Amino acid sequence: MPAISRPTSKDVAQEAGVSQSTVSLVLGGKWTGRVSPATARSVRDAAERLGYRPNQAARNLRLGTTRTVLLMVPTLTAPFFGPVYTGAARVAARHGFGVVVSTWPDDAEGPAESPFGSDEAIDGVLASSIAADALGRFRETPAVMLDSGPGGGVPTVDFGVADGMRAIAGHLGALGHRRFGHVAAGVDQWTFRARAEALAGTVAALPGGVLSRDTCAIDVTSAKDAALRLLTAPGPPTVLVCDDDLIAAGAYKAARALGLDVPGDLSITGFDDVLLATALEPELTTVRLPAEELGAQGMTALLDLLAGERPEPRVLPGELVVRESTAPPGEGGDKGRRV
Repeated sequence: MPAISRPTSKDVAQEAGVSQSTVSLVLGGKWTGRVSPATARSVRDAAERLGYRPNQAARNLRLGTTRTVLLMVPTLTAPFFGPVYTGAARVAARHGFGVVVSTWPDDAEGPAESPFGSDEAIDGVLASSIAADALGRFRETPAVMLDSGPGGGVPTVDFGVADGMRAIAGHLGALGHRRFGHVAAGVDQWTFRARAEALAGTVAALPGGVLSRDTCAIDVTSAKDAALRLLTAPGPPTVLVCDDDLIAAGAYKAARALGLDVPGDLSITGFDDVLLATALEPELTTVRLPAEELGAQGMTALLDLLAGERPEPRVLPGELVVRESTAPPGEGGDKGRRV
């Protein structure tokens, strides 16, 4: 049986309608100022269509690059960041790059340090859900910020979290809720500040709308304690709006501890739509954020940056997913809400 031949740089050149030297310049990352951005994109697209894969080991030695991207995240335990990595790695692999992951916790002091001992060991950085100033010594390395908000002089790919929170509050307002409790993540990140501002603005616009807030760590026990404080205060809320699906799980435990039915006595919402949202009973009303697409779009933007282009800011919309954890306010009033 004859061997299946792999596409060559000559095949890519023919597919794109350019010379082999142009293919070498583009795929070698040395085309800026010598080849137009449109031609560079045409070559990369042709290589992807043909499934062309250069000999990376030889190429890396020749070009002095590592074909490695660092993905920085606050934690590896949150289920949200797995799909972000999956999306980034999928796009990276198509272009001959690898992705390694490092954590930079929210409470860490000072800028991030390279886990490799030298910044030259990576070609670019994707930083998810951290502040731009945490890039520290990576400031000279091509970088794209994910879910970190506009500004900072770095290309960004963000979620439309404010619109997502407005969708949740609008849904609850239409059901008749006016007393809102916000179980807020006690993390100083753009994404949570944006959620809080959007919720406050939407509730304030509702006739008779009242908002109370308590903060917690993003874990079930802390969230339960925060929810209990809200539910046992005077004039308790008829709905708990949670910044995260894991926080919502803590709110469920608080409701159960007080003998409250969800959603008969208390509605609860989450955010992110991770797998936990459908494991809860009743299943959780939440906002679905396309985490895998965030990683994919971020990697695409970083590849454009490495190719000499300047990516425009991108915003990925969320989607309100209405499930069984929300209903009109129950007639039970404050039943069971004080201990």
